[in-house]
Amino acid sequence: MTVQSQVVGDDLLLHDLEEEAHHDDGSMTTLGFWIYLMSDCILFSAIFATFAVLHNNTAGGPDAKSLFSLPYAAVETGCLLLSSLTYGMAMLAMQRDAKAQVVRWLGVTLLLGAGFMTLEIHEFMDLIAQGAGPDRSAFLSSFFTLVGTHGLHVLSGMVWMVVLITHVLRRGLTPENRTRLMCLSLFWHFLDIVWIGVFTLVYLSGVAA
Repeated sequence: MTVQSQVVGDDLLLHDLEEEAHHDDGSMTTLGFWIYLMSDCILFSAIFATFAVLHNNTAGGPDAKSLFSLPYAAVETGCLLLSSLTYGMAMLAMQRDAKAQVVRWLGVTLLLGAGFMTLEIHEFMDLIAQGAGPDRSAFLSSFFTLVGTHGLHVLSGMVWMVVLITHVLRRGLTPENRTRLMCLSLFWHFLDIVWIGVFTLVYLSGVAA
């Protein structure tokens, strides 16, 4: 009887540990993702600092005021900020266990992200066609590096979003998918914050200078 009780007790303890480990998996994933975002913040800080130092080094070429269109950049900004709102709607739908609405809002977010990327690629191609490519001056090198790095992050977020939509459609709003949705939410909003910095430093300050 004592041995049997000990076995039952061990089984209960093992079950509790498994449940705790399962709970910690989501928490540790979120914590790890916060650490990643902090490292990404350091990366963007270094690129912002580089642009701030080099933005006047045009080597006799075109400067920000002659190259950039503020209304065009404002449309880009509007697409990305609106996508942040639609992702927030997806998270609210997740809290209500509304799988179809989560997928729908993620789809809208994906379309807005695609619109932003289309505008950015068009801007890059137009600058290069004008002879204002990244090899023209230190200013343009730092510009393409800053905006291009942000664009690559947005593209990565879009790929991640497609994968998540597939997971939610196949498996539903499982605890694992909820954690993934939360991590992508942090990533997507982080990119919006970075873009506000880009819009302010590169476009607003550049055109107003």
